Amino acid sequence: MRDGADPDNPQSAIRNPQLRGEVAVRVGVDVGGTFTDLVALADNGEIAVRKVVTTPHDPAVGMFRAIELLSAPVDILVHGTTIATNALLERRGARVVLVTTRGFEDLLWLRRQDRAALYDLARDHPPPLVARGDVLGVAERMGPTGVLQSLADAEVERVVAEVQALAPQSVAVAFLFAFRHPEHERRIAAALRGALGESVPVAASHEVLPVFREFERVSTTTAEAYLRPKVATYLAGLDRDARSRGVAALRIMTSAGGTLAPAAAACRTAALALSGPAGGVVGARLVGAAVGLSELLTLDMGGTSADASLVTGGAAVHDAAGAVAGIPLALPSILIETVSAGGGSIARVDEGGALKVGPESAGAVPGPACYGRGGARPTVTDACLVLGWLDAASPLADEVRLDPRAAAHAVAALGDTAGRDATTIAAGIVAVATAVMARALRRVSVARGLDPRRMALVPFGGAGPLFACALADALGIRRIVIPPHPGVLSALGLAAAAERVDLLTSYHRELDRLQPDDLEGAFSPLLREGSKQVPEGALWRYADCRFAGQGYEVTVPVTTNHPRQIRDTFLAAHHARFGHSGGGSVELVTLRVVAVREAPLPRFTGTRRRNGAAHGSRAVTLRGAPATASLWALDELAAGVTLEGPAVLAGRDATGLIEPGWRGTVQDSGAVLVERL
Repeated sequence: MRDGADPDNPQSAIRNPQLRGEVAVRVGVDVGGTFTDLVALADNGEIAVRKVVTTPHDPAVGMFRAIELLSAPVDILVHGTTIATNALLERRGARVVLVTTRGFEDLLWLRRQDRAALYDLARDHPPPLVARGDVLGVAERMGPTGVLQSLADAEVERVVAEVQALAPQSVAVAFLFAFRHPEHERRIAAALRGALGESVPVAASHEVLPVFREFERVSTTTAEAYLRPKVATYLAGLDRDARSRGVAALRIMTSAGGTLAPAAAACRTAALALSGPAGGVVGARLVGAAVGLSELLTLDMGGTSADASLVTGGAAVHDAAGAVAGIPLALPSILIETVSAGGGSIARVDEGGALKVGPESAGAVPGPACYGRGGARPTVTDACLVLGWLDAASPLADEVRLDPRAAAHAVAALGDTAGRDATTIAAGIVAVATAVMARALRRVSVARGLDPRRMALVPFGGAGPLFACALADALGIRRIVIPPHPGVLSALGLAAAAERVDLLTSYHRELDRLQPDDLEGAFSPLLREGSKQVPEGALWRYADCRFAGQGYEVTVPVTTNHPRQIRDTFLAAHHARFGHSGGGSVELVTLRVVAVREAPLPRFTGTRRRNGAAHGSRAVTLRGAPATASLWALDELAAGVTLEGPAVLAGRDATGLIEPGWRGTVQDSGAVLVERL
């Protein structure tokens, strides 16, 4: 929650003076609900940090304002965008017409017959992104072996005419078995594109998601059509504005943790649904590597929400069966569990008298009450200020100063139900927020068969390091890594993100019946396409495997074409994930190729950090009890300095808190390794 936006401050600029105005940099910009963060990364690993208030009416305004604070030319701008996420959350996408196989028009409403909430019989799933009257059935049918009902020319003409009459903004085409036999889809899609022109995009399922499971494929294709007009327009305008400001190239972060060029991203808009949060996981992985830790639980606590994720074996965990705003999206994405527990999350007392935090957020405008921008309702940030965790004298981004009186007044307004005074209520607010985030961390670890006690917690975002010790205690974690520049770690992850393209195809076979040549031939088209899309990139092969009869798969790396070795890899992965190795034959379901070209990595260094002493103390409240915490300048701590809790670590982009019973040691990288005594 502290800012490093002073352009004259050498600690907030690129450290090597010769870079100013001479050396082009790679820039990552993370547009959050409250603040827009920027990190500039030079080829030699040096970094610069900027932070400004987000401009909700047009996120690009705040982004370019942050870029203008730099004095170095921008070679590559990597942007993590929430425009796709917000369009799904707010239902502000295009009007879609769905064209599908006749008899399956109700598929999006039938779903998979699972409940939205297991024990809430009154709760329903969010409605589909397309109106029922905008679904057209086509007289055609493919089966697993090919054509069951031919697609007549007259039927193609009828479908095109009916789609034109509906005047859609976008069209989704998804036929049965198009992942294996896309001929009918290709004909319809080509006819629609010819008739509707470039102004009405057509998304075909064999292009968007060529894998089996028709519900997920139709849902993902519909989401692609729903998002494409708005997102593509935004990206085109952003690319144009970036180039007019001298930016050599623009890259867009995807949910999978890699980047795409704007033109490619505009055709894969559903893959941008978790664009922003993915950057934070990439940054956390880099910080973990810098301190020699490969098993991490990550928590990005920003102004609007908190995102929990997982790094194991030094790599981010990916999931291809996620959902955003209740809409299933079966595209490769970093595993992220989002909860409404950000710094701007509003606290309230519900009808039963219980204290709640979120999901409503004060956002950037008007923001928490302590921002002095018109907000009057209590937020998590207000509670942290009341407890003494934040310094009212230090400005936030764009010289936003904290008003402790406004915070105390807003918190106390919750009344006697939540506590007798502002301090007691504030302690309750942070306790509720901590519990919400702890549940998210358990869902990405314990629920996946992983023991969080064997992992290190990496908290970041403007508010994450304040809650680190409480969250670690809740999960039995004994090691915490507070990153250097924790408030802008997502932007750092964006700046250091690799170019990445995910390619996949269905391939239903029993492993025992395959020969090495079969696998080599099946992977070859994907490998060629990967080399074409990411020249000189590394190519990684994966396979989704399962036991015969299972309804789920486990993705495993493929380092050999020998089926038996792939089987052994799957058995080991299945045992690690589910605690048993099952039995029976193993099926190979989906083949995947990931093409990656790495970016320059940040050079974490503490050579400019020379501060080895506290600069004072302050009264704080910890877990409802008064205490006196030493005060430290987080961005200036010299390597080797030891910090005994309670201690407040005030940085220019975030504030950390070390509670009693914990001890921190500053690493050469500038990260603070905090361990339980």
